Amino acid sequence: MSEMITERFKLNEETIRYIIHFLIAVKVPDEVYNAVGYTADKDQYKNYSIIINPSLFFHEKIYGTHSNLPILPLKQIEGVPLLYGKPQTFWAGETLIVYADIIASAFFMLSRYEEMVRPAVRDEHGRFPGKESIAGRMGFINRPIVDEYGKILRRWLRSTGFEIPEPGKSIKKIYLTHDLDMPFFCRSWKSVIRELMRGTNALSLLRIRTGQPEADPFYTFPWFDIQARKLQLTVGNKRCKSILFVRAGGSTPQDKPHYKLKSHPIRKLLTASINNNISIGLHSSYEAGINPGLIAQEHNNLENAIIQPVKYNRHHYLSSRDPRDMEELEKAGITDDFTMGYADVAGFRLGTTRPVRRIDPYTGIVNSLKLHSITVMDCTLNEQKYMDMTSQEAEIYCLDLIDKVKEMNGELVLLWHNNLVTDNPQLTRTVPWLRSLYSKLIEHLMINA
Repeated sequence: MSEMITERFKLNEETIRYIIHFLIAVKVPDEVYNAVGYTADKDQYKNYSIIINPSLFFHEKIYGTHSNLPILPLKQIEGVPLLYGKPQTFWAGETLIVYADIIASAFFMLSRYEEMVRPAVRDEHGRFPGKESIAGRMGFINRPIVDEYGKILRRWLRSTGFEIPEPGKSIKKIYLTHDLDMPFFCRSWKSVIRELMRGTNALSLLRIRTGQPEADPFYTFPWFDIQARKLQLTVGNKRCKSILFVRAGGSTPQDKPHYKLKSHPIRKLLTASINNNISIGLHSSYEAGINPGLIAQEHNNLENAIIQPVKYNRHHYLSSRDPRDMEELEKAGITDDFTMGYADVAGFRLGTTRPVRRIDPYTGIVNSLKLHSITVMDCTLNEQKYMDMTSQEAEIYCLDLIDKVKEMNGELVLLWHNNLVTDNPQLTRTVPWLRSLYSKLIEHLMINA
């Protein structure tokens, strides 16, 4: 495998410069970016204010191999876990020499390098588990360490005489996102029979089945809209955006219920969402996660249904199985992906609170697709096989993540499902505190964003 990877991979100057720009994070003159060098050539030291001495991470003989994974336990640089290099700095004249390879460390996190090197480490859905990641195992999944590297780099630049501001401490963007997995609780006779077998009251089922779609217990979209409008009135429409991700294909059991975009209830929901300034994104099917070549057709299906361009995507089950699969999103015309979160643990999958262009670990190329990491998904918090938290534990954990996003002037992406926030007491399979937690997070953001 390593031979195949190194044949395609070539570290290029554009990628290095992109990572340096990403780490600095604030707008500064070009001379500041150009003051950072990534080289072991001592003859080049005089050309830069800061030299980051490369580790062996990008060496062609070990890149893409298991032997190139971070050595545990990790060292730290200024209190931040360091994946590559040594936590050492010294001055050579007026140049600061750094042996902490924050470039390779950032590349590792941002490119999903670990997922490429460990293809056999997958859960039952083919996903790379967060608890198996370096961040999960070493306990820093709740820290945006790439952003923390950037904070250190800005301090180093200031020590060499540059005036570098810190980003403002506020949440730059809030995405309230929802996946249309189960639009309705009971809109078919098949679902009625299913629920009767589960012991649900027959008369209640009949009323739901024959009533208006808006009366269905899972039709909680108006409630989500109220929460969004409250927040938008406080922080503004530009800072707070709602997205509904809709499936447009998929034939696997995991893609059930197979709702039809042309059905009256779904068309009505999509129209209402668009009229309420909610963006419609593609929820690429579970089947497309297995066969990414299906993404283009599903994308076309959704665009034809809503008669407007679709630029956002999130994979159903968060099942982006391999980093290179995202090439199909770009080919289909998707500009922004919102899949990057672990199902089993909430936190910063890419090590950052900010959107980042996709870096292909197979080629080393920076692509146009922007990746937006999920900060928190509702079911990650409560499900026993995931974090198995109580409502109080989940609230504390979520507020801590929000504070870290604010600290780094990043973006917050919440993922809540309509079927998990119903207030119908008969549906015992729902989690009532997920509804109240969402309200608390919205209220917190109204005051603290």
